[in-house]
Amino acid sequence: MKVAIYSRVIEYEQQSGVQRLFDELIEQIGSAFVLPSDIGSFRESSDLDDSIEFLISLGGDGTLLDTVSLVRDKNIPVVGINFGRLGFLASIGKEELATAVTALANRTFVVDKRSLIHLDANRPLFGDVPYGLNEFAIHKTDTSPMIKIHTYLNGEFLNTYWADGLIVATPTGSTGYSLSCGGPVVFPESTSFVITPVAPHNLNVRPIVVPDNNIISFEVEGRAENFICVLDSRKEIVDKQVQLAVRSESFTLSLIRLNENNFLQTLRGKLSWGLDTRN
Repeated sequence: MKVAIYSRVIEYEQQSGVQRLFDELIEQIGSAFVLPSDIGSFRESSDLDDSIEFLISLGGDGTLLDTVSLVRDKNIPVVGINFGRLGFLASIGKEELATAVTALANRTFVVDKRSLIHLDANRPLFGDVPYGLNEFAIHKTDTSPMIKIHTYLNGEFLNTYWADGLIVATPTGSTGYSLSCGGPVVFPESTSFVITPVAPHNLNVRPIVVPDNNIISFEVEGRAENFICVLDSRKEIVDKQVQLAVRSESFTLSLIRLNENNFLQTLRGKLSWGLDTRN
C-alpha cells in the first residue's frame, strides 16, 4: 500500500495525532513498512503518479479542498482525517484513526464520487485548475458598493442579482458558504447546482436549485471596475469585461468514507440535529 499524506501545517498539538497515524500504518503494513531517512515529498500534482493508492488529508475541510488541485483527474481516492473544527468533508475523526487505517488496508470502505464545478472564461483564470469541489462565487471587492449580476441558464435569462455576490455551489458545497448565506442542504449524490445570492438587495430573491447539466453564465455590472472570482479557497480579481460561465466538470473527486459514516450521520453530528440544546 502506497499512500501520500498532505497537510498545510502540522500544529504542535496535532503532532501526537500524526504520530498515531504513522503508528497505525506501521502496525497494518508490518515489517514491510520502511520509512527512509530521505523520505520523498511532493509539491505539485505531477509529483503524484499511478502508484499512489490513497491521499490522506490531515486537517480540516480547507485542507481537503487543497487536494482537488493535487489529485486533479488522476482518480486518486482522498481520505479526510479531521484535525480541524467542523469537518463536513474531512469527516473521519482523530479517534477513528485505527478504524480508518484498517479500512484502507482491507479495502473495506466506501468511495463517494463528488462532482466538481468548472469555470470557463474568455481569459485565463485559476491557471490549469479552473475547477473546484465546493463552489464558484462572484463577490464585490471589499469597499465597493453592491454589484449587479445578470445570470443566464443555457443562454436564457434567469435573474439579475443586486447583491454583494453570488454563489454557485455543488451538492458538496451546499453545506459550506452557500449554507451560511441561507442556501439549502443538498445530498452529495444530487446532480444539481445551488445558486445562492450573498446579501441580496431585494428580499424576495431566494436560493434556487438547478440541474447541473445547465451552463450558467454571468454578466457583471457595478461602480467599481473590478470584482472577485472565487473557486473554493482560491480567488482572482478580474475586471467587469470578463465573460464567465460555469458547468459541471467532466471528472469527479473520489472521497473515501467509512462504511458506517454516511451523510445523515454527518448532518446530525455536525449540525446537532435531533438534539435538545435548550438546557
